[in-house]
Amino acid sequence: MMALRPSRLLSKVKSLPLIRSGREVPRVCSQVTLQNAAVRSYVWGSYSRPFCMVQSSTFGPVRTLHTTAILGDEERTVKSPPFAESVSEGDIKWQKKTGDYVKEDEVIAEIETDKTSILIPAPAAGILGEFFVPDGGKVTAGIDLCKIKITGAPTQQPSKPTAATPPPPPPSKQAPTPPIPKVAPPPPALPNQPFASPPPPPPPPPPPNGGLAVPPSSEGSREEKRVKMNRMRLRIAQRLKDAQNTNAMLTTFNEIDMSNVIEMRNKYKDEFQKKHGYKLGFMSPFVRAAAFALQDQPIVNAVIDGSEIVYREYIDISVAVATPKGLVVPVIRDVQGMNYAAIEKAINDVGEKARTGTLAIEDMDGGTFTISNGGVFGSMFGTPIINPPQSAILGMHAIIDRPVAIKGKVEIRPMMYVALTYDHRLIDGREAVLFLRKIKSAVEDPTVLLLDV
Repeated sequence: MMALRPSRLLSKVKSLPLIRSGREVPRVCSQVTLQNAAVRSYVWGSYSRPFCMVQSSTFGPVRTLHTTAILGDEERTVKSPPFAESVSEGDIKWQKKTGDYVKEDEVIAEIETDKTSILIPAPAAGILGEFFVPDGGKVTAGIDLCKIKITGAPTQQPSKPTAATPPPPPPSKQAPTPPIPKVAPPPPALPNQPFASPPPPPPPPPPPNGGLAVPPSSEGSREEKRVKMNRMRLRIAQRLKDAQNTNAMLTTFNEIDMSNVIEMRNKYKDEFQKKHGYKLGFMSPFVRAAAFALQDQPIVNAVIDGSEIVYREYIDISVAVATPKGLVVPVIRDVQGMNYAAIEKAINDVGEKARTGTLAIEDMDGGTFTISNGGVFGSMFGTPIINPPQSAILGMHAIIDRPVAIKGKVEIRPMMYVALTYDHRLIDGREAVLFLRKIKSAVEDPTVLLLDV
């Protein structure tokens, strides 16, 4: 043992943390007895901290010193997040496996629900442990998904030295080549008799299938595989079939001259993008025109609820967006008070969320009218299906140059076919045709919106 003077011991003690009396401490791993003092070191996990207990005979009343720290490797349980009221369960798809090291906020799993996908990030950096739910299993809100062992950065194992490749064997000594004769040998003498023709080949054996020749198999596999439908696709299929079984759907058509919209877009697109930070597209004129027409024909914005008709004083337009996982329909709310710039901003925001898979249930909830733009894929003509519980849907199509009659003359104009599918139980043909004509006039001549005619 080593003895220290009280002055030196006091300086040592002052640098040690306090231990409050009555506090439970871990087991003792080492102990050094000094003069009138005992310095002990305790360990927990891979961390150790010393503390000092000083006798009262030398320094007065007993003081206890201690330190606190997060010791050892912590293990956390990752739980599923809360779902929206309209969603009760989902299917989990693991993107990592047990033993993988993940960083903080790195996506480890994805929960697919009827309406959207929910990403599960790692709460901290660490190593994934036990999975409580298998891949593709059903999960509900608040259940345990997996465990994660909180650690620092992964330790890199030193690479083993590769075995030295043996040197290539020495080239074998080749036998000396014979000298090339200076005079070529004489050609062999030709036979006096003519050559005999070879015998004909024997006939092929008959095929084993009764004389019918089997065609050779074409390249490629003829195998089949079954893939489970995700919840979003199942929900889309169910809703579309319900719409056909419930609504008395009828479709009316018209065509729109896009000359003025294209001219306006080409004239102001650079200034618009410079001021607002996003491009001016073709959706905003149609969304604004649809809101204008819905105010003119409020029955199209209504819906049947049992034996009653619900007239809605607000206009929330759903915009159909195609994603790799299926069709989603985010909602732009209170369109009746928006201009082109506000509509384009809202479309860009929901479109970016749809592409990145960050749409929430609230972004797709509601909606009083839907616009579907199949023209971005080159569709020329089509009949859209109503998005329940709405009563009508507008289908946009590709812009194609066609000859049209303008004031008695044939001109080539960029034309678009539009289709309006409506619930004939609620909306009569007159209201549907007038509604589509109002959209046509507002798109072809935006002055109609300013004059409210």
